[in-house]
Amino acid sequence: MDHKNLRIALAHHWLVGMRGGEKVLEQLCKLFPDAPIHCLVSDPEKLSGILSEKRIVSSALQRVPAATRYYKHLLPLHSMAIAKMRVDEGTDVLISSDAALIKGISVPEGTLHICYCHSPPRYLWEMGEEYRRSSVAARLALNAFSNRLKAFDYRAAQNVTQFVANSEFVADRIRNYYDRDAVVVNPPVDVDAFVPNRPREAHYLVVSELVPYKRIDIAVKAFAAHPDRRLVVIGDGSERTKLQRIATPNVTFMGRQPFSVLKDHYETARAFIFPGIEDFGITPVEAQAAGCPVIAFRKGGAMETVRENETGIFFDEQSPQALAEAITAFETAQITSDQCRRNSERYTESIFRDRMKQTLDATLDQHGVKTGAS
Repeated sequence: MDHKNLRIALAHHWLVGMRGGEKVLEQLCKLFPDAPIHCLVSDPEKLSGILSEKRIVSSALQRVPAATRYYKHLLPLHSMAIAKMRVDEGTDVLISSDAALIKGISVPEGTLHICYCHSPPRYLWEMGEEYRRSSVAARLALNAFSNRLKAFDYRAAQNVTQFVANSEFVADRIRNYYDRDAVVVNPPVDVDAFVPNRPREAHYLVVSELVPYKRIDIAVKAFAAHPDRRLVVIGDGSERTKLQRIATPNVTFMGRQPFSVLKDHYETARAFIFPGIEDFGITPVEAQAAGCPVIAFRKGGAMETVRENETGIFFDEQSPQALAEAITAFETAQITSDQCRRNSERYTESIFRDRMKQTLDATLDQHGVKTGAS
């Protein structure tokens, strides 16, 4: 279909940095360059060129001092701020990119709402205890307001015209928590940014936020028990100090690094270690794009993106011993860089854009919206 005559708006939970969700939003901006973006708070200086140049419409929380730094502490206000936001009259389609509550934004009567759901908010639906342990503020906010926020999120989900999940894993959760079906469109990965055939070095690699649910502690302990193996950890977060205390000299913490350093390590690591449970998990796909095999816990999105004994090895228990045994199995496996690269090519940016256009066309057709000739 021809989308030129459609008035399209975008929404995203918050715009304060560039992670996987923002990479999805970048591709939506390429599809719909004139669409404004609605969000809770934004910091254009921390966004890529594409996003920083967009017309961004923030909620009333933007006026709170330091809101772009402490927006998570304002969680009790999120639903109230979103409820007061409204997409412009005359908008034909809203496409939201959401892992929080922005799907609750008000739309005019007759406006279709396609929600690209990275995940139902984990802090409300299944990982509340983990988030409560992360800080006193999180514990107080969730204890007092989680029921109200869950009710808001569920009601918002019922007003979505079409859900799009980033994985089958998330589609199941949308069905479980919202009683809604979803089509699956995997998120985009810049596969061509990586070179897959460089010589491999001896080190293993972790690229992650260092927060509790990522379970990087499993990797650190697994390598502590095998000092002949070397682990490089790229990333930072609340767990870094704790992880460094339990680490042995064969584990190197590099903190956050620019893409050039990240790319170099992806392209030369012996294998990529992925011990957590992710909704999709872009880093294992980036690793495979760089020709790097993956050693992953057998749950979540990794089960969809890693092909066992072809592009990676799975372990069945989140424990250092299980990971160490998987590494030993990997060291005798016949996994090639070419196999990894071919698998990653299922997730290119152009494939994502094509599938999102197909989803938009199907939704428009289902609701009898005519946009002109193809």
